[in-house]
Amino acid sequence: MPPTPGDSRAAANAAAVLRAVLTHGPLARSDIPKLCGLSPAAVSRQTTALLRAGLLHERPGPQPPPSATGPGPGPTAAPGRPRIPLDLHTGALGGPLAAGLHIGVPSSTFSLVDLRGRVLARRAFPHAGCSPGRLPAAIAAELGRFLRGSRPAGRPLLGLGAALGGWVRPADGTVVRHDALGWRELPLAAELSDRLGLPVSVDNHARAVAHAEILFGRPEARSSLLHLFIGNVVDAAFGIEGTVHQGPGAAAGDVAHLPVPGSRTPCACGRTGCLQASASDGVLGAEAVRRGIVPEPAHNAVNLLVDAAATGDPRADRLLRERARTVGRAAALLLDVFNPAVMVVAELSSVLHDGYLDEIRDAAGDPDRYGRRIVAPQAGPAVLPVASATVLLAPLFRDPSRLT
Repeated sequence: MPPTPGDSRAAANAAAVLRAVLTHGPLARSDIPKLCGLSPAAVSRQTTALLRAGLLHERPGPQPPPSATGPGPGPTAAPGRPRIPLDLHTGALGGPLAAGLHIGVPSSTFSLVDLRGRVLARRAFPHAGCSPGRLPAAIAAELGRFLRGSRPAGRPLLGLGAALGGWVRPADGTVVRHDALGWRELPLAAELSDRLGLPVSVDNHARAVAHAEILFGRPEARSSLLHLFIGNVVDAAFGIEGTVHQGPGAAAGDVAHLPVPGSRTPCACGRTGCLQASASDGVLGAEAVRRGIVPEPAHNAVNLLVDAAATGDPRADRLLRERARTVGRAAALLLDVFNPAVMVVAELSSVLHDGYLDEIRDAAGDPDRYGRRIVAPQAGPAVLPVASATVLLAPLFRDPSRLT
């Protein structure tokens, strides 16, 4: 049934209220209209519906009315009726949760995340060597066990957000192409939903991180955001005014063959200097073996290098800094094209240690123009658990009326 004209307005109003509470909460009802541009009556209707849906709740204990600053050292409480503050329902007694699934090449990560993007539980599931055809069923079975054992009693589960690299079409939850996993036209959302009995949303992990930054990260990200993901898969995402660009067929963000200035690394495509061939985790791990830093190829080679560098191994530190400079030169190209308010780089060593992030910034150059706009993800090492759950949460914050 097509929506009536009032439906879209109600959805937009509900989203405005929910986002105001996300950004500024806890809030009294009377504070919300000036933050989201709605009338008090519209705010009252939407907060009632959001309370009923369990997305908002009233904080225990009254909040005093706005203070008037007196001549003394601190604010003086103004007389008036006590106000009951509203906040997102993240409390232990009934607050809804989103499940997250990040599907990596050697392993996947499961998570439970609340409405503020806070991770309550997470677990890794190694699955290297599992065949492409059997992998979705194996992930679903292990994820089901995780959810049964980790979800607190009484807290509703809104559904599952799943994120992975490659070409993903979120409209129908299809993995169009993921070369490293050997998937083509895989209806991943439908398969996981059938096996888990949950609503499932699927998107590319670069876009998922961008959505998480817009929802839970720095305010500048809501203006314009560029995200560069460096892992076993290399890709990117761009957002402007709170919307992440997908492009025709949701194919935007493929930067695997972006030419990196100064790189002569051969690529499988026949060219040299492509970003995927110059900076991916697989390439870094192979180089670590060649230099004798790690004894044999390992799926967690980047983690091993970070640990070795932290314990004083100069070879590991040197290799990580080389990759950071490669990433920085690629970032400079993207910065020149998009000139975003903030550029988020999700690359493990720079997420864990600021020194490697500084190396990326230095290699990007032009500090007067870009300053410190190159940043690590707001969630830090929890970036992928949060981002995957945000695949489910971002549409909810755009249209909470689906639950009201």
